[in-house]
Amino acid sequence: MYYLIVLVLLFAAELFYFRLADRFNIIDKPNERSSHKRITLRGGGIIFYFGALAYFTASGGAYPWFTIGLTLITLISFVDDIRSVSQKLRLVFHFAAMALMFYEWGLFALPWWTIVVALIVCTGIINAYNFMDGINGITGGYSLIILAALAYVNSRISEFVEPGMIYTVICAVAVFCFFNFRKKARCFAGDVGSVSIAFILLFLIGRLVLVTGDFNWIVLLSVYGVDSVLTIIHRLMLHENIGLPHRKHLYQLMANELRIPHVVVSAIYMVAQALVTLGYLCFMQHGYWYLAVIVMVLSVIYVWFMKKFYGLHEEALH
Repeated sequence: MYYLIVLVLLFAAELFYFRLADRFNIIDKPNERSSHKRITLRGGGIIFYFGALAYFTASGGAYPWFTIGLTLITLISFVDDIRSVSQKLRLVFHFAAMALMFYEWGLFALPWWTIVVALIVCTGIINAYNFMDGINGITGGYSLIILAALAYVNSRISEFVEPGMIYTVICAVAVFCFFNFRKKARCFAGDVGSVSIAFILLFLIGRLVLVTGDFNWIVLLSVYGVDSVLTIIHRLMLHENIGLPHRKHLYQLMANELRIPHVVVSAIYMVAQALVTLGYLCFMQHGYWYLAVIVMVLSVIYVWFMKKFYGLHEEALH
C-alpha cells in the first residue's frame, strides 16, 4: 500500500510538472543531431529526484549527505535544461555533489588516491549516462534493469542499502517510463533526468562495491560503458571535438540510419544489460574474467556494427 501511494503521488507530481513545463516553455526542439522530430516537453526526468526525495522524507532523513549532493546536481542540471550554464559552473556543482556522496560513502577515510580515482570514474559515468539519453525509453528502461538487479542483490546477496530507497526510485522510474517509453513520448528526461538518475545509480553501486569489496559490480553499467567509451575513441580517431553533440552512438545509428523504432532499440539495450547481469550472478566466482570477457564481446559487437553500418551515417551527413 505504501508503494502504491508513492506511485500515485509521483504520477501526480509528474503531471503537475508537465503543466509547469508547458506554461514556461520548457521544451526540446529537434535539430540536425536529434533522434526525434516533434517538439516535446523537456525535464520529465526530474521525477527521479522527487522519488529520492520522497524516500528521504519517509525514512526520516536517511542518507542526508547524498540527498544534499543529489539536490545540487539536480538543480544545476535543471537550470541547464532551461538556459545554458557555463561548463565551469556545472563542474563546480558536480564536484561538490560528488564530494558529498563520497562523504556519505565514507570514502574520505580511505587513501587519497581512491578519491581521485572515484572522482574520475564517477564524472565519466555521469557524462556517459547523459550522452546515452537520446531516444525514447532508453534512460528509463536501462535504469529499471539496473535497479531491478540492485534490488535482487540487496535482498539475496548483500544488503548494502535500505531496500525502501531502491523500491521508491523504481516507482519514480516506472512513472517516467509511462510517459517516455512509447513511440510518441510525452516528455524527455532532459539533463536533469539523465544526470540525477546516474547520480542515484552511482550512489547505490558505489555502496555495493564498498560493502562487498568487489569492483566487478561495475558490470551493471557495462553495455552503456562499452558504447560510450568506444564512441569517444571513434570520435577521437575522426579528430572530432568530443564535447560537442553528435549522432554516432551505436543506438543512434540503429534508430536513425537503420530506422529501428526507438522503443525496440531501448528494449535491445535493456535485454543486453539484463543478460550480462544474469550471467554475472551465475559466474560471480570468476568475476574479473567474466567482466573482461563481457567487455571484449561487447567491443567486438560494437566494432562489427560500425564497420557494417557506419557508412550509412556518413551518407546521411552528406
